[in-house]
Amino acid sequence: MVPSARRGLRATRDNVRKYFGTDGIRGKANNGKLNADLAMRVGMAAGLMFQRGEHRHRVLIGKDTRLSGYLIENAMTAGFLSVGLDVFLVGPMPTPAVAMLTRSMRADLGVMISASHNAYEDNGIKLFGPDGYKLSDEIEIAIEELIDSDMSKRLAKSADVGRAKRIEGVHARYIEFAKRTLPRNLEFDGLRVVVDCANGAAYRVAPEALWELGADVIAVGVEPDGLNINKDCGSTSPEMLSRKVREMRADIGIALDGDADRLIIVDEKGHVVDGDQLMAVIAESFKEDGRLSRDGIVATVMSNLGLERYLQSQGLSLARTPVGDRYVLEHMREHGFNVGGEASGHIILSDHTTTGDGFVAALQIMAVVKRSGRPVSEVCRKFEPVAQVMRNVRYRSGKPLEAPAVVKTIDGATQKLNGSGRLVIRPSGTEPVIRVMAEGDDPVLIEQLVDDIAGAVADAAA
Repeated sequence: MVPSARRGLRATRDNVRKYFGTDGIRGKANNGKLNADLAMRVGMAAGLMFQRGEHRHRVLIGKDTRLSGYLIENAMTAGFLSVGLDVFLVGPMPTPAVAMLTRSMRADLGVMISASHNAYEDNGIKLFGPDGYKLSDEIEIAIEELIDSDMSKRLAKSADVGRAKRIEGVHARYIEFAKRTLPRNLEFDGLRVVVDCANGAAYRVAPEALWELGADVIAVGVEPDGLNINKDCGSTSPEMLSRKVREMRADIGIALDGDADRLIIVDEKGHVVDGDQLMAVIAESFKEDGRLSRDGIVATVMSNLGLERYLQSQGLSLARTPVGDRYVLEHMREHGFNVGGEASGHIILSDHTTTGDGFVAALQIMAVVKRSGRPVSEVCRKFEPVAQVMRNVRYRSGKPLEAPAVVKTIDGATQKLNGSGRLVIRPSGTEPVIRVMAEGDDPVLIEQLVDDIAGAVADAAA
């Protein structure tokens, strides 16, 4: 099956906006796109958008461990207070914890200040509605219009300015929530676990939760200094975790990213297990337990063809969406799936969470390992991935994918694959880059097709 590259492109292009990308607002902090002025205006605009009814409105703000988090947190707080919302500050917390707490504390809006797996220089703003779900494209567009408008006439009266309060005890709430996703009688005694928290938002909650569940815990990436988030650690740099697992002779390694919404596993041999393999493990486990709501799961166009073939061998389907966990979740909600995710390790288990939760997904994997009594290298190797090659082609302006030579090259590549692989050609949602990906059974052919398409795109962009 070779999905239309241009159809995927059109879906992505329709969502291009001034401030919001595929996962909230993101950019270089302070002296880049995301400065204090924009953060304050986002607070004002989002606060006005979510004033619904006569009750006292409130917003919950969490963040990861970036130095710029202080700046953006205070700027957004000022914006919310200025339009009459009360602010609950919870400090460094995983993104899924902020989504959960937004619902639990009956807030009208949730905010996570994080650039996820990016380096500390970047930061971002993710917004959640009162139901704990990320906002729709339509609401984000409406917020953008407010950001660029004159909001001075809608400021709260002096007596109606909001109050800010720092909330204690939220870490224990999230830990209990995560533990409740497992059977009550399941413990991890006898499992030696290395957990890498990427010097990010989960540096307190993940090691403590694993310890409470009985595991022998070795925690790394738990000394944030504002500048070392994701630096040579976490799910995007698992090499350190692999070495530590081998050194400590651990049974499993868990790597989270800066805001703990994605997960990578390392087996007892130090080998990395990606999100596609983890989704296969969870899907099979849920099917055996009768917990799979549909006979299949949801992933993006970037998930490996090997995953799709494996699921088919188990009588399960793979529904594909554009890149971005928000699109995975939208499809899950619309069609009744309860397992979905991305190869990068965003895994959504909608029976428990409203967004990707790397730590909760890790607990489900550990539960399978514990019950099976087999090593992670056996449990988490469900299929052999097919060859997959990707190139990034940078461009300055225009629409290179619509150039006749590019269209002809893509059509020719599709014919050469002849059903034995897939092509995905799409613009990045965060930078002026065209991503060219192909996968299939013939590695030499795949390499050649990607070279041909990337070359045609580069020529058109020149």
